[in-house]
Amino acid sequence: MANTDQLMRNRAKAIRLIGVANELLAMARELEIGESPASDRSHQTGAAGGRESGKTATGQDHPIWVELARQTYDDRRRRTKIFQSEDLFGEPAWDILLDLFIAAKERRRVSVTSACIGSAVPSTTALRWITILEKQSLLVREADPGDARRVYVKLSARGYAAMLEYFASASRSVVLLDDAPIETVVAR
Repeated sequence: MANTDQLMRNRAKAIRLIGVANELLAMARELEIGESPASDRSHQTGAAGGRESGKTATGQDHPIWVELARQTYDDRRRRTKIFQSEDLFGEPAWDILLDLFIAAKERRRVSVTSACIGSAVPSTTALRWITILEKQSLLVREADPGDARRVYVKLSARGYAAMLEYFASASRSVVLLDDAPIETVVAR
């Protein structure tokens, strides 16, 4: 029992540390894409509403969201593998957004070619969806200054904020559970 309690405490501490690291990465990302964290949060809170008693606003970052994004992406690949059909489950725009969100959290650049591969559809289809996502202002293309043949894609400020909002609302109960004291979590 003592080992279980210690494990829970260590897990809670690890999640908090990951949260701090992710918040720092999110702040760096906001500075990199040219939006101030304060203005973004006030816009997010106004649009999506905050949580009770001054807790984290919906648009803020949480370490579990990138894990949920990874799990969602892996689940989508697993369905295709288990059902042995690539024709049953297709949503390339969502796959591209998930891939770019995970890449942003990992501070990793994604080439257009890599985004096409990550979408699990033919390149022509993926390129069409990249163009649509770009027209919707959800992603941006950037030329590689070192190699004129390569183009990178990344979530735009709007796309990143939308992904944060999606995972904040999709993981609301998990995040609230994570915010509860360890004794409460163990009692459940």
